[in-house]
Amino acid sequence: MLLVWSIPRLLLPLFSHKGRRLLLSRWRRLTRWEFWPPYVFYVPVFFYVIYLGLRHRSLTLFTAANPGIPAGGFIGESKSEILDGLQRADSAIARYRRIDTHQPLEGQIAAVTKFMDTHQLNFPVVLKPDAGQRGSGVGIIHSETQLRDYLRNNGAPAIVQEYVPGEEFGVFYYRYPGEESGHIFSITDKRFIAVCGDGQSTLETLILNDQRAVCMARFHLAQHRERLQEVPAAGATVPLVELGTHCRGALFLDGSKLITPELSTAIDAISREFEGFYFGRYDIRTPSREDFRQGKNFKVVELNGVTSEATNIYDPANSLLSAYRTLARQWRLAFEIGRRNRERGVSPTPAGELLRLLQKVLF
Repeated sequence: MLLVWSIPRLLLPLFSHKGRRLLLSRWRRLTRWEFWPPYVFYVPVFFYVIYLGLRHRSLTLFTAANPGIPAGGFIGESKSEILDGLQRADSAIARYRRIDTHQPLEGQIAAVTKFMDTHQLNFPVVLKPDAGQRGSGVGIIHSETQLRDYLRNNGAPAIVQEYVPGEEFGVFYYRYPGEESGHIFSITDKRFIAVCGDGQSTLETLILNDQRAVCMARFHLAQHRERLQEVPAAGATVPLVELGTHCRGALFLDGSKLITPELSTAIDAISREFEGFYFGRYDIRTPSREDFRQGKNFKVVELNGVTSEATNIYDPANSLLSAYRTLARQWRLAFEIGRRNRERGVSPTPAGELLRLLQKVLF
């Protein structure tokens, strides 16, 4: 039985370049913890959260960290409602609109068109589920045809948002209730990987031969399946990634060197405009890295609540132990902020309600 299983999966691929590179891809995803699935990677974190819950006499105390977000932003929270909470910092928020997907397709298209006309936007725009997780269902729409296809195949509530070009960063922020100012816990420098043409190799070969792209070769090959046999010109750069999501191919690096007093002040000012927000991660786009360091000329495209990650842990230079230490500190902060809010009269979300939210999202 082992022989029958191994021949098509392990032995036959060895006889082709593509097969060997895909085997290497599988091996790297198995041996590099940054590619482990969440249900494997998060097992120790889960038990640590249980320990914190027992220590604080409330397994769901962390949900009180953000009273302004349902269940603190545990799961299934509305992205548009969270962005609504930041409206007093309007100039720093990427413009958006919630789309009623229960109306006919033509009505949805008209709503997107009206949004673009109102804000004088052209394609591309971003469409994404209003309650998505880990970048699932996010699309950069470059044409009316793509817009129609996306809305036709999407049945969940969605939002349309202006596309903000440039670099992307994840900024994890926290503030203890009663403190005058908050803190930047971490910054993730998100890199959109690309391959460089040599005038001879197909895009498929370039992906398979790239030391980073090969780690997610099956994903990239599927994403670019209509172009795989193209031969990019020598020196031509072919972007493989458009979204700053690790599970969709972006490279995450530790951006702690980007933290400046000016940036900390700007992020704190935005955060304090959201009543009941103390703990979470911003996804930010900016055309200039230097402007970002100076705390200006950037746009918030998303804000995630209590279960967001300090995604700088996925820097390949970090060890697994280092990642767990960072996550342990992150969860300690969530429980401590939740405890302080509980002392101020905030009630944690009951465990039964959290289970219902999980069931609704997962099933």
